[in-house]
Amino acid sequence: MTTADSHTGRRLTARGAKTRARIVAAAAELMYIQGVGDTTLDDVLAASGVSKSQLYHHFDGKDALVRAVIDLVGERVIERERDALGHVSTIAGLRRWRDALVQNNALRHGAYGCALGSLASEVTDHDALARQALSHLFAEWQELLAGVLRRLQDNGVLAPEASVDQLATGLMAALQGGYMLAQTARDVTPMATSIDMALAHIESLSAD
Repeated sequence: MTTADSHTGRRLTARGAKTRARIVAAAAELMYIQGVGDTTLDDVLAASGVSKSQLYHHFDGKDALVRAVIDLVGERVIERERDALGHVSTIAGLRRWRDALVQNNALRHGAYGCALGSLASEVTDHDALARQALSHLFAEWQELLAGVLRRLQDNGVLAPEASVDQLATGLMAALQGGYMLAQTARDVTPMATSIDMALAHIESLSAD
């Protein structure tokens, strides 16, 4: 059985796909903790346990590996957010979503920040393909938030004249800004506060 590499279109055997996945998973973990700039290919080789020839068989350099990491991290984040937001249709549901994100980030005292946001801060200025992929992922995440707000409108909770797209943009900005403030402070309180302010504004636009 073979699969195709999503970037090169090259056919991969089951063994090759497993090796590639191991490389990308190791790189994703290292880049999340150390940052993209401080993660070398030698680091990835050591963490993944593959040979240099195997790594270069799948990736022609670090930029290609970073793009694969973005794909993996993006898939994980969007799947998590789709599960968390897919059926939310109340303000209380949004608050439970907020609580889960803050509590998860508190496990590391805010260290490392948002997995997608951290990648974006390091690669968007020098890799157009990576920037486009990240832009698409953030748009998909924001659309999940907009979907919740549309359901609030449909249920008569949110005023019909409220701009769902603008509110979703503001909520995403509060979330990402909160991640960054928590990361620098090593304290999730700023993250909780920023999301709470955005949710309070949304609640103030109640149809009641």
